[in-house]
Amino acid sequence: MPNSFLFNSRYNGSLPNGDRGRRKSRFALYKRPKANGVKPSTVHVISTPQASKAISCKGQHSISYTLSRNQTVVVEYTHDKDTDMFQVGRSTESPIDFVVTDTISGSQNNDETQITQSTISRFACRIVCDRSPPYTARIFAAGFDSSKNIFLGEKAAKWKNPDGHMDGLTTNGVLVMHPKGGFTEESKPGVWREISVCGDVYTLRETRSAQQRGKLVENETNVLQDGSLIDLCGATLLWRTADGLFHTPTQKHIEALRQEINAARPQCPVGLNTLAFPSINRKDVVEEKQPWAYLSCGHVHGYHNWGHRSDTEANERECPMCRTIGPYVPLWLGCEAGFYVDAGPPTHAFTPCGHVCSEKSAKYWSQIPLPHGTHAFHAACPFCATQLSGEHNCVKLIFQGPID
Repeated sequence: MPNSFLFNSRYNGSLPNGDRGRRKSRFALYKRPKANGVKPSTVHVISTPQASKAISCKGQHSISYTLSRNQTVVVEYTHDKDTDMFQVGRSTESPIDFVVTDTISGSQNNDETQITQSTISRFACRIVCDRSPPYTARIFAAGFDSSKNIFLGEKAAKWKNPDGHMDGLTTNGVLVMHPKGGFTEESKPGVWREISVCGDVYTLRETRSAQQRGKLVENETNVLQDGSLIDLCGATLLWRTADGLFHTPTQKHIEALRQEINAARPQCPVGLNTLAFPSINRKDVVEEKQPWAYLSCGHVHGYHNWGHRSDTEANERECPMCRTIGPYVPLWLGCEAGFYVDAGPPTHAFTPCGHVCSEKSAKYWSQIPLPHGTHAFHAACPFCATQLSGEHNCVKLIFQGPID
């Protein structure tokens, strides 16, 4: 059984073109057959590039800190029989266990839209898990490449700590946020921090890639907990523990909720036609019976082509029930069970994307500030990463039952 999971908070249960190999919407971390963890050992202070290269070519893991053209500190790492290491990044090379890429947020297309210049590091971070209970997992910035090396060049933020060991930050940084109270319906947002190459915790830099590091936060650690968010500047990952997932719904539970809503035969209050959420494996195709909603008021209708106002934006309509003007969008059931904080019925929709989930899940994600760009934060739908808007970022849906 997996000890923990990583979920990519951009894809609603699967990648647009399907999960393939190490590139998928979720990654399960199992105890490896043989430990592959590493820990720091010998430190070398090198004055020539040739000597630095000679050490990094020894076949051992190492981290190189280039201080100047004439000085490099190389920290060799040795095998650690008590830990397993898992690496995350944009690279498809073999050291990466979980391949992540940038995509355009909110895209419902089957063809993935690639960003021309990714901000995600090829070897973004590494997660080191204890092989014995309670399987504590710690996160570190940067991952080892195919030569088992991590290089921090002259321009990278780096420093020597008071105890003498070297440390540094990656270009765009690895940010982590631990929710207060774990990942439950009572949870509140924590504070975003930056994790260093050696796993220390710092306040955020002024901008994402600034040279000056933040302040050391001595009373916080790099230990991941259920519900921790990991931001790689282009992808945000949700960490879930196996214990935590016991309290969240399963795919079968979400499918049962979908069938329960459809069995109640909700109707369009104007056209009086019966509405039905499409099956989960058709979550990108708008169907004839699909429910649509006015997101300013929450009234659920079938699709119709009236209510346009010349003085409003193209997707804004006037609700025929209450005359409220606002976005009119198809509703999509949130399929990724790992994003739910409870097993409640899907009664609320995120605005403006229309993804539907339980009330407590909607309210939880509506208050979580996710990193955006170099220094901005905003709440986003966990199922498609669309920036949320409206008074509360989500709305309670108002269904009309059958009149017969």
